[in-house]
Amino acid sequence: MSARAVIELSGHIIDSMVLPRVMDSVMDMGATFHVEEFRVGTRLDESSFARLTIEAENEEQLAAVIAACQEHGASVVGAEDAVTLPAPTDGVFPDLFYTTTNQPTSLLIGGQWVTVDGIEMDCGVVIVGGAARAVPVTDVLAGDQVVVGRAGVRLMPVERGRGKEVFGFTTSSLSPEKPKHQVIRELAETMREVRARNGRICFVGGPAIIHTGAGPHLARLIALGYVQVLFAGNGLAAYDIESQFFGTSLGIGLEKGMPIESGHELHMRTVNRVRAVGGIRAAVESGMLRRGVMFECIGSGVEYVLAGSVRDDGPLPDVVTDMVEARRRMRAALTGVDLCIMCASMLHAIATGNLLPAATRTVCVDINPAVVAKLADRGSAQTLGLVTDVESFLRELGEALAGEMG
Repeated sequence: MSARAVIELSGHIIDSMVLPRVMDSVMDMGATFHVEEFRVGTRLDESSFARLTIEAENEEQLAAVIAACQEHGASVVGAEDAVTLPAPTDGVFPDLFYTTTNQPTSLLIGGQWVTVDGIEMDCGVVIVGGAARAVPVTDVLAGDQVVVGRAGVRLMPVERGRGKEVFGFTTSSLSPEKPKHQVIRELAETMREVRARNGRICFVGGPAIIHTGAGPHLARLIALGYVQVLFAGNGLAAYDIESQFFGTSLGIGLEKGMPIESGHELHMRTVNRVRAVGGIRAAVESGMLRRGVMFECIGSGVEYVLAGSVRDDGPLPDVVTDMVEARRRMRAALTGVDLCIMCASMLHAIATGNLLPAATRTVCVDINPAVVAKLADRGSAQTLGLVTDVESFLRELGEALAGEMG
């Protein structure tokens, strides 16, 4: 016995390839569709609309097909309210809980569509008093009403701009042959626009920024007011401070790029000095640290989270070694962030991408194309990838923001 359902799609469903993807999903899964209504927008600011009847062999197949269509933004006509079950214990979702994506999501609650707050991928959704919020499994409490199944769930995939601007959907996500100078200029304009409305910019960085001599360029961006949040690990902070104390990064002289005598000791001597005074802020306030990325973070009031790993030497006192706590701090710091720039840090970039909603404009810069590809594979499809050397990127970006680029 066949099963049927009616779905609707609206927005720029043709040029953003949403409608073809839905049709492909239906056919690939062995079901059929019939177009009941189709209206095409005739202007740039006019959306299109489609209503399709989906027919499958049985209810189980239909549910799978509808779930696939919902991932592309389809809504089910006559949808029922979202269904919840209580979490059985702290840190455990009920079986068959709905797993979030990073796309804007709404739930049908009491016949009204309610936006899910704090959306990010790989969470559950808890409903409290008619409001809905994405919650990581580590934070759910016994008895919380958690959404199960896909009934009453609607995704609204973010549509990219229709022009050819740096964040337009026509921009390819990854290429070593992008016109980098133009992309950097447009990124600088985006950063100015974000700051002009008091928006927040997050910068995610790896230790290669210091190794390549790009530390002063990042410090300059911070001093200019273009970084409000910094995510990094022990490495970037330790090598940045080492570069100010000894002129080296992991024992390599930054002026000549050559190892120095007993240079391997210097990053640990750096960590030890900072631990002795009680942390990075104390090092700045005591006059011990007078320049660099972390100095500018303290002086500019940048909210930073240094998330550690088992590889860290020391680490610095500021490093958060509990990974669950580090993610909580990162999640809180991302509130209100409009733009995220990730440079030379695969692990921290992927971790941050997992926490970002799809609506947050994201740029990933790395000399290795695989880093950007991994971000896209993990679901951060909103990321604009730029394959280039981080030192030249940060230097040129700083010049553009300072008005020195013609």
